[in-house]
Amino acid sequence: MHISLKQMKQTMRIVVALVFIAIATINISFCKGISSVGCLQSERLALLMFKQDLIDPANRLVSWTSDHGDCCTWSGIVCDNLTGHVLKLNLRTPLKKEVVTLADFHARERSKLSGKINTSLVDLKHLRSLDLSDNNFEGVEIPRFLGSMQNLRYLNLSLNSFQGMIPPQLRNLSNLQYLGLGGMLDVKSLWWLSRLSLLKHLDLDGVDLSNSSDWLQVIHTLPSLVVLKLSYCELHHFPPQPVLNFSSLASLDLSGNHFEGPIPDGLQNLTSIRHLDLSDNLFNSSMPSWLYRLRNLEELFLSGNSLQGLMDGLGNLSSIKVLDLSENHFEGGMPVSFGRLCNLRSISLGWVILNQEISQVLNIFSECVAKVLEYLNLGYTQLFGPLTNQLGRFKNLKLLYLGYNSISGPIPRSLGELSTLESLYLLYNQFNGTFSEIHFNNLTRLMGLEVSGNSLTFKFPPQWVPPFKLVLLGLGSCHLGPNFPSWLRSQRSLFYLDISNSSIFDTIPQYLFKFPLTFLNLSHNKFYGEIPNLIQSTQLSSLDLNSNNLSGPLPQIPKNMHVLDLSNNAFLGSMFAQLCTEMNESKSLMEILILNKNFLSGELPDCWRNWQHLEVLNLEDNKFTGTLPPSIGSLTFLQSLKLRKNSFVGEVPLSLQNCTELVELDLGENEFVGNVPAWMGERFSRIKILILRSNKFQGLLPRELCYLTSLQILDLAYNNLSGNIPRCIGYFSAMMRKSEMDVDIEYGSNGDFNSGHMEDALLVNKGEMAEYNTILKFVRMINLSKNNFSGGIPMGVTDLSMLRSLNLSHNSLTGRIPDNIGAMSSLESIDFSGNQLSGEIPQSISKLTFLSVLNLSNNKLSGRIPSSTQIQTFSASSFTGNELCGPPLSNNCTVSIPTAGDQNRGEKEVDWFYVSMALGFVVGFWSFIGPLFFSRRWRCMYFQFLSSLQDKLGSVVRKCY
Repeated sequence: MHISLKQMKQTMRIVVALVFIAIATINISFCKGISSVGCLQSERLALLMFKQDLIDPANRLVSWTSDHGDCCTWSGIVCDNLTGHVLKLNLRTPLKKEVVTLADFHARERSKLSGKINTSLVDLKHLRSLDLSDNNFEGVEIPRFLGSMQNLRYLNLSLNSFQGMIPPQLRNLSNLQYLGLGGMLDVKSLWWLSRLSLLKHLDLDGVDLSNSSDWLQVIHTLPSLVVLKLSYCELHHFPPQPVLNFSSLASLDLSGNHFEGPIPDGLQNLTSIRHLDLSDNLFNSSMPSWLYRLRNLEELFLSGNSLQGLMDGLGNLSSIKVLDLSENHFEGGMPVSFGRLCNLRSISLGWVILNQEISQVLNIFSECVAKVLEYLNLGYTQLFGPLTNQLGRFKNLKLLYLGYNSISGPIPRSLGELSTLESLYLLYNQFNGTFSEIHFNNLTRLMGLEVSGNSLTFKFPPQWVPPFKLVLLGLGSCHLGPNFPSWLRSQRSLFYLDISNSSIFDTIPQYLFKFPLTFLNLSHNKFYGEIPNLIQSTQLSSLDLNSNNLSGPLPQIPKNMHVLDLSNNAFLGSMFAQLCTEMNESKSLMEILILNKNFLSGELPDCWRNWQHLEVLNLEDNKFTGTLPPSIGSLTFLQSLKLRKNSFVGEVPLSLQNCTELVELDLGENEFVGNVPAWMGERFSRIKILILRSNKFQGLLPRELCYLTSLQILDLAYNNLSGNIPRCIGYFSAMMRKSEMDVDIEYGSNGDFNSGHMEDALLVNKGEMAEYNTILKFVRMINLSKNNFSGGIPMGVTDLSMLRSLNLSHNSLTGRIPDNIGAMSSLESIDFSGNQLSGEIPQSISKLTFLSVLNLSNNKLSGRIPSSTQIQTFSASSFTGNELCGPPLSNNCTVSIPTAGDQNRGEKEVDWFYVSMALGFVVGFWSFIGPLFFSRRWRCMYFQFLSSLQDKLGSVVRKCY
């Protein structure tokens, strides 16, 4: 048959078209992970063996069964459509939601795979991609056999809990283009990486490279590298390198290391760099000029350093989209040059001192930046002045953070024009005025609103329904009352709600506890009545209802609650129902339980073994009675125990010594008896605050307390303790030197909007009882007053140079005040009154320049009161009841050498009795002795008289015998 050339061309076009269609069909089916052939039997068995060694608590691998014969349809598997070989295995733990609550976080953690990695993976000969990241292979080492899977192009093992050394066998994966090993791993050398010449993406985040001095040299041998992640790798030194030749590198992350000094000049040749993260290091210079020439740079992170100087040059980064300069020491305020960053989508300057008007800053961005900016963080920057209608120009803004500044005035109406706004943070400024529906009617995408700490009034019509669905709402210290806001009923997605101190006088609505709330703060209002049923609030992690007028019995506590504060209310009755009824492990999640200042009564139940996660237990100022139950010693995580101002009796239970994590123990104002336990000094090595005042403790103060080197506050006042104060009292090292860690004493902090519980203490200082919280970390005091201590004041006490208050009053102390008391340079209060101290007041006391309270009254002190401006400011009552003289007392001391002023007062002040007595003695002496010196006759007569007198006396004595 004759076929024309034209027909042949048409036939070829059809054949070619069919081939392309076939290829396209194959590619589409491959991309979907569908195999028309089905997986091979050997590889299916290998996967089943791999599954056997895995622990899968969430049944993520439920499809991996022999009933589902084709493993290419299993979860996480992708096969070759033509051959059926497994090409891809992806078991990364999925992140399902953008907004993750604490409950979601725990659920995701529980869904992670664990167990062991079976060697059967080597039977997947054609596997190109293996992703086991973000699981929990805790304690397991990375298997060495992975180095034999030479077809791998993609290997991601990061965000696991692998331990040990990275196996150098990975050098055999010569086809590898992506390697993710981020985690708590160690490595001595990275030389094996130089064999992976095709590597484009290298993630070693969190790997300890402190012993790998060749890290930069090795990485320099990877010519194809595009992404390099070395964050939190314990790197301290940037090796000297003339210029890094990373022409292909587009992303570099060196954050969270210990680099210091200037930003290394070796980075200046990164001409292709688009993402550069140097945050959380110790860089402390001004920014190098070459940084401004990285014209391709789109994302720059420099936060958490100590960079200085001006920021002007950054205005030359015309491609920049994300700029984070927060937590540095830049000067000069917001530069005008930032107005040229027309591609800027996100900027953060938090904790950078700008000290500018907010209107000036917004004006810099008012042109091209305002049209594209999506995220603006200016928190903690000392901004001031009113927020004006300039705000309405930022049409694409999604997040606005202006918290912790001094911005004042009303909220501008132009806020309502930001229709793309998702999160608004204006907390702790000086805003005032009214929030009304006009501010919110167009904010349909708003998910987070935090304006706590302002004087704002929320005024809406009763029938108003917000256009948004919030997940976070903070209105603390705003005016919402007197009724509970009805518009909150529509916010059924809330998981964070703070309406504390908002002038509400109402009952708590039942519907509130049907919301998916994780955090709820209704404190410092006037809520009354009983608490609604909380049992259904299974997601509620933190509930704060303190300082209201709530009454009735304590509520049943939800299973998953971690923090509960019901203090300063009118709850009454026993705790038995909450502690001992139907208890199980699901109720042992409580970490902070605060019930002080109520009317709770009865004995403490002996059911504390079910609450072993407790870190803070505050039951003070109630009406509890009886002895402490032994099971309280099972609270081995307990850090703060406060039982003050109840009616507890008996001895401190021996089981309490198991609470070795205690930082504060307050048993004050009860009726505890017996000796102060010596084991407190041996077992409570972390304790900072020990208060046993106003009990019936007796006996000697145990020397073992001197082992408490962390102790900052010791209050044993109003007991019956006796004997000497131990000489080793000067061993309290926390009172001897300034601590480098004067941080707030805080417990139970987590990442789910719960900042934890800041410790407070009720202390008697400077003669007055007061509550200390934010400054508690600075307090150093010893109070042993109102006991029966005897002996002297230990000399070692003067070594406590950081002690601020020392009260030894109303004991039976004797001896002298230590001469070196002036070395206690931080003392603000001294009370030694009501003892039997003697001797003079040491002159060194004049050196105590911070001293504001001094009481030495009712002792046996004598002599002159030291003269200094500081001492003269105290009243005479500080020194009465002694034998002291001089100011501020009215009785003056006798002066042995008269001053010029004394001489000018004339003879009226001369005591002539003493003058005449002295003169008479001189005249009489010389009247008798003088003739004996000058007359020989008188001397002879005088000695003859003495001789005859001796004879007469001798004869009288002899007659008597």
